[in-house]
Amino acid sequence: MSGQKELEFKGYAVTDPSAWSQLSVVPFQPKNFGPDDVELAITHCGVCGSDLHTASGGWGPVSPPLIVGHEIVGKVTRVGENVKDVKVGDRVGIGAQVGSCLKCRACNDNYENYCPNSIYTYAGQYPDGVRTQGGYATAIRAHHHFVFPIPDQLESRHAAPMLCGGVTVFSPLKANGCGPGKKVGVIGIGGLGHFAVMFAKAMGAEVWAFTRGTAKAEDAKKMGADHVVDTTVDGYWNDLFRTFDIIISTVDHFPPGVTLRNIFSMLYVHGKYITVGMPDMDEPLPTIHPFDITLNGCLVGGSAIGSREDVMEMLQLAAEKGIKPWIQELPMKEASKAFEGVKSGKVRYRYVLQQDIAPVA
Repeated sequence: MSGQKELEFKGYAVTDPSAWSQLSVVPFQPKNFGPDDVELAITHCGVCGSDLHTASGGWGPVSPPLIVGHEIVGKVTRVGENVKDVKVGDRVGIGAQVGSCLKCRACNDNYENYCPNSIYTYAGQYPDGVRTQGGYATAIRAHHHFVFPIPDQLESRHAAPMLCGGVTVFSPLKANGCGPGKKVGVIGIGGLGHFAVMFAKAMGAEVWAFTRGTAKAEDAKKMGADHVVDTTVDGYWNDLFRTFDIIISTVDHFPPGVTLRNIFSMLYVHGKYITVGMPDMDEPLPTIHPFDITLNGCLVGGSAIGSREDVMEMLQLAAEKGIKPWIQELPMKEASKAFEGVKSGKVRYRYVLQQDIAPVA
């Protein structure tokens, strides 16, 4: 196609693991293009806590050069001959996954996000040996199953952080029955938590926001929380005994002295505690005792990103309900500033980077 050869693959990469927040622009080899693939010129990329954990080595050793970013929106520049659902010029997104086997039980059941052979958007590898590089870059290629059309009602800057942060909480809310008549608690009002409050409310639930202190209380109410609970108040859980059908925990650090027993006590019979916060490898959940989960028969689980079906439903809900994440926009060259804001907890509530290496036609 015209202009195809002009698309350069460059990105802001970790080149020195000891100085992981100092990113340098480097060229990289993209996925080898195939008949099922879509290529897009990136315009926006959200900053996810996963980017920080990966770049810093918190989830394991870094193999430079590493380009992070998996909340990607851009314009389609090329499609393979088997691709029917998007065309050149369309606005699309890519989340945290760019591949799976598409034939195992999980994939056939629309759980491809749990495929044992998942390929992640960065720090992964294709079967032919090409390493995956993320969205702090000019462009990316992926199998069309993992490329999502963006509804016209959603701005690119708002859609980008939904593609990991949004679906990471939408998927477990959907899977665990969030809806009218349900009571949902959201622990941690940050990048993930603010999405959980907005989506749980949009899905018709009564929503409680749990946050340390009162600094975010008014924000949480504006996001849609019906109630805000200050978790620094001793015994805050007592008045909420057996209240919740679902508690979504988005935190990746529990302060000393926190026990899950108190949190589980707030779950109704067979209520579900779902964790989506993913700390560094050396920070496990606080210990639990069987008594903590048997007296109300509660269930403890987790959730990983979301399926294509989840992403498409989430984007449609956001378009219909006018859901907009609370974002701070930066040029991509200031990604290190975004890292600092995420690490310190100062972000309100999600950074979105605008690609600034090459113009997008």
